[in-house]
Amino acid sequence: MSATPDSHEGAPADVSHPRTIRSFVRRTGRTTVGQAKAFADVGPKFLLAYTGAPVDFRAIYERDVPTIMEIGFGMGEATAHIAALMPEKNFLCCEVHTPGVGALLKRIDEQTLGNIRILQHDAVEVIDHMLPLASLYGAHIFFPDPWHKTKHNKRRLIQAPLIAKLAARLRPGGYLHCATDWQPYAEQILEVLAAEPLLANTADAASGGYAPKPGYRPLTKFENRGIKLGHGVWDLVFTRV
Repeated sequence: MSATPDSHEGAPADVSHPRTIRSFVRRTGRTTVGQAKAFADVGPKFLLAYTGAPVDFRAIYERDVPTIMEIGFGMGEATAHIAALMPEKNFLCCEVHTPGVGALLKRIDEQTLGNIRILQHDAVEVIDHMLPLASLYGAHIFFPDPWHKTKHNKRRLIQAPLIAKLAARLRPGGYLHCATDWQPYAEQILEVLAAEPLLANTADAASGGYAPKPGYRPLTKFENRGIKLGHGVWDLVFTRV
């Protein structure tokens, strides 16, 4: 995952004033032969259909363990890494970009990862219609599109209405982990999360409200390149009260 077109999220670029929150922007991209093969070979098992009905985690994963949601996984590099580190957790991953979905399916096949399920659908609708209240152990939003221009800031994914919805789906003690490499967006995310009454910051004032990078989140190629250029990365980890 990175702040490249492969993991950007936001409202559609051709809509000046989006009426509803959306978790993505439509992108073009070419699916490789390997990704297409993964769709055919393992897609039927690991791809979930959007039904608009509450999901039964025990049924889809065939076990009863905590579930972590990821919104916008890009090409699935970090997703597969974290899922491999946490085989005792389920991962429900939302991404609309077909090559990205294909890439994660390929990783699932190559790494024999049985704890991931993918919904190729707008995450906001998934949250609204498929996730019961207090059903998630955690949620990850890594490097969402920062929409750098001030006039486009309203398109940013992480805003109060979405966070209120997502916080309500976290179980008490569950966590929300966001990461961005754009400082103005980090400041906005911190403001939004701090204002949500269901969430509490795990970081103290001495750190500016930002958390150390949790060990489970890998450094992506994009992030490593940015660090070498002197760019910062901000992690924010809040828990459901």
